[in-house]
Amino acid sequence: MADQKRDFYEVLGVSKTASDDEIKKAYRKKAKEYHPDLHPGDKDAEAKFKEVNEAYEVLSDTDKKARYDQFGMAGVDPNFNPGGFGGGFGGGFDGMDLGDLFGAFSGFGGFGGFGGGGPRRQQGGPQKGESLRVALTLTFEEAAFGCEKEINLTRSDPCPDCGGSGCAHGTKPETCPDCGGQGVVRVQRGGGSFSFVSTAPCPKCHGTGQLIKDPCPGCHGEGAVRKQKRLTVTIPAGIDDGQAVSLRGQGNAGKNGGPAGDLIVGVSVRPHPKFQRDGSTVYLTQAVSFPQAALGAELEIDTIDGKVKWTLPAGTKTGSVFRLRGKGIPGLHGRPRGDQLVTVVIDTPQRLTDAQKEALEAYAKAMGEDAPPGGKGFFDKRKKKK
Repeated sequence: MADQKRDFYEVLGVSKTASDDEIKKAYRKKAKEYHPDLHPGDKDAEAKFKEVNEAYEVLSDTDKKARYDQFGMAGVDPNFNPGGFGGGFGGGFDGMDLGDLFGAFSGFGGFGGFGGGGPRRQQGGPQKGESLRVALTLTFEEAAFGCEKEINLTRSDPCPDCGGSGCAHGTKPETCPDCGGQGVVRVQRGGGSFSFVSTAPCPKCHGTGQLIKDPCPGCHGEGAVRKQKRLTVTIPAGIDDGQAVSLRGQGNAGKNGGPAGDLIVGVSVRPHPKFQRDGSTVYLTQAVSFPQAALGAELEIDTIDGKVKWTLPAGTKTGSVFRLRGKGIPGLHGRPRGDQLVTVVIDTPQRLTDAQKEALEAYAKAMGEDAPPGGKGFFDKRKKKK
């Protein structure tokens, strides 16, 4: 039930006035915290990971966020209908049909759109099927350049025997006599001059508006059967950890002739041993020797496209950052490709040969520096121990 879900702002740990950037940062932090790869077999972490993805899916979408802010969980329900006024007035008016309300007072019969004779929404009409969610883990490169993946899932499809009607061959559903096919019945509350009329699902047909006298033996009157499906999912280049791909109409079958729900494929990306990523920017730490940093060098460094030649300028300090334009992550949905930022770190050798030690001592003297740490004759003492 939607009312059992936690508030989406609470799930991400942000306020309702949070900016898009704050929502995105909070989502990334939570998604990494509960990532399935960090909690293998932990069902609680998996549930929280899905909850975080669901919250971000809504709060990162301008239209969905606006509906959620105004109507709560009902606003992001697939069957959302703001015209129903559900919950808008609270208290005793919760779920009340305003046409019925004003129709209960004979003096208000001529109030146009509020009149009791206006058309009612048919509760037993077509309903969209439930959306399904699956998790898919990609490599760093698969997420960067896109790929195709095959997934297995179990979903409800229209029954092939009855075509989704739920009726045995040669029969048809009958209109419910209690609600006249509307799926709802009127319930009078109060009494006297202040009687109120609201609507409730019809108990006879359970809100469908129809009765099945002879149910289909293949689906037992449900109109749908559970089936195993194998689908190919196209992952777009540039997708990021925690984002999702939506496949329209690949969810559970609809009811009463309604369309099928969607399949939401949530993506998690495995960490890379060399690269890190923030949006479309790739980060790489490149170790160089002191001579290379001091004199400059022609190097081959890693990019997600493979190794490329790169000139290290002379006099480079450790911690210097260089930008390789266009060597980052391809832009999602045709956006420009990002850059790669290379942070240079001077690698201090841990073991030196005698010749290397002497050369460094000579360099230190040429620079006018004191003897190396450990005092004069430090390297000589090491030689004597051998």
